Amino acid sequence: MKTEGCPIVSVENLYVTFGEFHAVKDVSFSVTQGEIFGFLGANGAGKTTTIRVLCGLLPASQGKVEIDGIQFTEGMENVIKSKVGYMSQKFTLYDDLSIDENLQFAAALREIDKKFFENRKSELLQFIGFDSNTSQIVAGLPGGIKQEIALIASLLHDPKIIFLDEPTAGVSSVSRDRFWSLIKRLAKIGKTIFVTTHYMDEAENCHRIALMRSGELIALDTPTNLKKNTYKQNMYSVTPNDGDARKYFVNHSKEFFAMFAPYGLHYHVIISKKLDEEKTIKNLQQYGTIKKILPSLEDVFIKLVEGDR
Repeated sequence: MKTEGCPIVSVENLYVTFGEFHAVKDVSFSVTQGEIFGFLGANGAGKTTTIRVLCGLLPASQGKVEIDGIQFTEGMENVIKSKVGYMSQKFTLYDDLSIDENLQFAAALREIDKKFFENRKSELLQFIGFDSNTSQIVAGLPGGIKQEIALIASLLHDPKIIFLDEPTAGVSSVSRDRFWSLIKRLAKIGKTIFVTTHYMDEAENCHRIALMRSGELIALDTPTNLKKNTYKQNMYSVTPNDGDARKYFVNHSKEFFAMFAPYGLHYHVIISKKLDEEKTIKNLQQYGTIKKILPSLEDVFIKLVEGDR
């Protein structure tokens, strides 16, 4: 459960530059113990670069970074690494090795004591509910189980902070739900979870969300507040009656709407301020079903992160 007090992750005026290119520009935020902290943005927004700094894998060009009260300075890399676990967006285990062999290898990289490793492995396998033979070759496991084993590998040294970089990419919705139940359980026992995802339904599970664009932090708040504060006008869902009606809405989108965004078979729209909202809705109902809705996180993401594209 989230605890108040000193942040376990603190970032102040972080810059990361490669030559003339600013991958991260003046980013500041903090994360508390037990918080599920979402880190969202389009590809190339600076998310992974920031995570690499926080994991002690990449030095900051400028700014201050503290992990569990320890400032990331030269010579402190290994101390920082001992406090964090990292699970890459790409599957990080070896397909041609068994589950046991993969976990032993991960433990060896961390120089984990053999007795501690055996106890920890047993504890973590129980945590994810895995009771099958660990001599199985990883290549034969379902995608969701592979991700759970990869999670175990990142937790072997009992880190306080766990960085999950798109941990459920490419797995089934059932596996995604199961993985997020594990994330919530980790947070309840005091682990701090730092997660990136492109699934907006997953982001709803985060206590707070940071939005990155072009290396800058452009928004930071709870999912509820982000939705409430991003859109001040009423939003509607439009479901066209047929193909002709769909073409009508598309062809006249700039005439009627301040926002017009595809959402599956529907459109999320905001009526132009130049028009009488009630009268416009009434006139357009001959072409489809129009109902008032609350904005989704996807709507927020589109406006704040991709709105200028």
